[in-house]
Amino acid sequence: MLNRKGIVFVISAPSGTGKTTICRRIVKEVEDIKFSVSYTTRKKKKDEIEGVDYYFVSKAKFERLIGEGFFVEWANVYGNYYGTPWSELERTRKEGFDLLLEIDVQGGVKVKEVFPSSVLIFVVPPSISTLEERLLRRGRDSREEIKKRLTIAMEEMRYIDGYDYIIENDNLEEAVKNVRCIITSERRKRERVIDSYLRRFGIGKKNELK
Repeated sequence: MLNRKGIVFVISAPSGTGKTTICRRIVKEVEDIKFSVSYTTRKKKKDEIEGVDYYFVSKAKFERLIGEGFFVEWANVYGNYYGTPWSELERTRKEGFDLLLEIDVQGGVKVKEVFPSSVLIFVVPPSISTLEERLLRRGRDSREEIKKRLTIAMEEMRYIDGYDYIIENDNLEEAVKNVRCIITSERRKRERVIDSYLRRFGIGKKNELK
């Protein structure tokens, strides 16, 4: 990879749209990108690993960290806190790796405010009825909880206008391919790589040569 500061990529989507699966595939298949491990107060699931999927902390500790300015962004989602630590972004970007954040729309908007060059990707389901079918199929939530998630999904999609890209996850392979294409394109943007090339060839910018 060229010597540059890493890019912050944010993926947001309503619950059940497949953003976690997409993120796992991207981290596995794309070079020089790392997953940002968030902090949360929710209970750890059986297949989750501390420090890999999340850092699981108590509500009291999370609120103390908020007061200390520990998080770039944080939000209360479905009654649990989630937050992205400053240290994760600063370390990864300094090393030249890109960073992938899987966060809700509130967090995405906040990250864009702090890092205007960040790239926000919103993943949408083909339809609300398809999303409902997916939530029912995974069997984690009651019908009442699913109804609540669908209502929140409609509210979250109102934030689409603040995102840079919109990807529909009707077919997982196609969705992953589209995210990969976005990452490749963003990495080649002139403003992200021009300084590295100018240093490599020992030349100045055109307007500096006059």
